Amino acid sequence: MSPASLVDQLFSPEMLDELRTLVSIDTTAVITTFDDGARRALREAEVVIAGWGAPRIRPSDAPNVRALVYLGGIASTCLDDIDGWAARGLTAANARAINAIPVAEYALAMILLDGKSAFDAARRFRADRTMPDREGGIAAGNYRRTVGIVGLSQTARILIERLRPFDFDVLVYSPELTPALAAETGVRRASLDEVFAAADIVSLHQPLIPATRRQIDRRLLSLLRDGTTLLNTARGGVVDQDALVDELRTGRIRAILDVTDPEPLPPGHELWSLPNVVLTPHIAGSLGEELHRMGQNAVEEIGRFVAGAPFRYQEMIV
Repeated sequence: MSPASLVDQLFSPEMLDELRTLVSIDTTAVITTFDDGARRALREAEVVIAGWGAPRIRPSDAPNVRALVYLGGIASTCLDDIDGWAARGLTAANARAINAIPVAEYALAMILLDGKSAFDAARRFRADRTMPDREGGIAAGNYRRTVGIVGLSQTARILIERLRPFDFDVLVYSPELTPALAAETGVRRASLDEVFAAADIVSLHQPLIPATRRQIDRRLLSLLRDGTTLLNTARGGVVDQDALVDELRTGRIRAILDVTDPEPLPPGHELWSLPNVVLTPHIAGSLGEELHRMGQNAVEEIGRFVAGAPFRYQEMIV
């Protein structure tokens, strides 16, 4: 991807015009590797806009930088010598909450479609080419369905909001979920075991850290009732994938996976061919026009910085 196309993907012409009213910016000076031109640009910069894949910056590389606006989840991932930056008093903003919006929308869409048995119905319709017997009863529908959510990430919080207009019973497992917050958001607190035993669909939203690696293990998967769906937009590593394949092979549960471990799966992996699995290629996060939402957020954050106001999505550099 060329630097010019990267800028265009993130910022519309109108956003760039607005940005130029706030700061002096050269949109051709996109740093992907450190060379003499990159070092010269950084020495003169006061604000850095960075994103995924940006090279790590040391305080000595950018002696005048006072603010970092990051178009990803964790701004400090593009910083080297965090202690040095903390001593400098660098102020930073990330776009984690912004990127969470399309992930929550994807999860909501999948929950609704799964409740209608849309994926299975489409597969059967293509194969049989006849209308289903509605009078005989179709085991599908979203009314009073139970949605289980694991984790209370930014995505999970937005998803909970998006679920409110529907007639769902929402169970949430998270150590962060207090009784007061559960009452405020209209969800029910539950243990991890209760979520897996009671939900019609379980949506995963925990971070991948040592404590959550393969957290969704064989025992938890065995608690899922027949016909339940596991939806993963978190990280592939939070699930024991071998155990999941074993359960899916029986046909008693379904899975919708936007993430796997590894990505992509090897060509011969069984998840590609199981009929009760929907695989998408990590598309839940910001794509296409959705990237402009992140660009607009960056413009607004720089506007706050120029005005002397705190960032809306501030990240502490410590």
